Amino acid sequence: MTAAPVLSFDLGGTRMRAALVAGDGSVLAMAEGATPARDGVGAVLDGLCTLAAACLAQGPAPRAAGLCAPGPLDAARGVMLAPPTLQGWRNVPASALLGDRLGLPVLLENDANAAALGEQLFGAGQGARSLVFITVSTGIGGGVIVDGHVLRGRGGLAGEIGHMKIAEHSPECACGARGCFEALASGSALGRRAAEQRRGAPDGAAPPTGRDVIEAARGGDRLALRLVAGHARWLGRGFANLLHLYAPDVLVMGGGLANGFDLLAPRIRAEIAQSAMPDYRDTPLLRAALGDAAGLVGMAHIVRQAAPDSGRERTHG
Repeated sequence: MTAAPVLSFDLGGTRMRAALVAGDGSVLAMAEGATPARDGVGAVLDGLCTLAAACLAQGPAPRAAGLCAPGPLDAARGVMLAPPTLQGWRNVPASALLGDRLGLPVLLENDANAAALGEQLFGAGQGARSLVFITVSTGIGGGVIVDGHVLRGRGGLAGEIGHMKIAEHSPECACGARGCFEALASGSALGRRAAEQRRGAPDGAAPPTGRDVIEAARGGDRLALRLVAGHARWLGRGFANLLHLYAPDVLVMGGGLANGFDLLAPRIRAEIAQSAMPDYRDTPLLRAALGDAAGLVGMAHIVRQAAPDSGRERTHG
């Protein structure tokens, strides 16, 4: 008997990834590409299978797979319910559809839950019993670990922190409501503010993304620096709410906007100092250590915990 890797997928609203992950959390092979988020279920599944083929060409064959994806979803049934960042994904039996294409059993999990576990076991949160992981990317998701266990809630729907209300008004959120944390503090929100402030942009120019704003701020652009400072205050307001709700040992920030953690963190911490009660203010705020691999690594662990035999393969001979 030799250890087999798990084939993990991380499906985001902008990027999607596949990886072969060993039992110690190391990534043996990884491939990524853009998510065809507006093109429906079939196009996304095609893309995931293309990424899987690239990984399988580089490593030993897995016996099981896991898909972490944006919520809301029903992990027990393997059904994605209505993720706001993916068009046409309503009540989609993602585990069964992807499993049929791969010829492997596929387990489904909320992407932020998977990333939270990855960071707790192998990343920035090692040693923490309670942790809140916040992924700030196209949208905002959250994974909450309380006393060593993922907080799942009724139907596995806990942790949709992007849709807590932190203001009276905002542009309409992808979920259809207004005032959501996601609508005000996601990478998409930062890009939208930059587009609103941009003057003299050529016709047809691609709208800026949150990452674009971060890079411009890193280069000293005054408008970008002002936008980043304002954005950090919205993040800090939401993070203060999370501290009051869950009292974690540590907050871990991941997702695409975490590439600007060094620029955002001082203002986030300043807002926490103003908004949070004194006993909560000293909670460490850390950048995710596993980067884009956090969800992939955590998903592999979830698969192994659910089906221990999935991590073993028979030798031939």
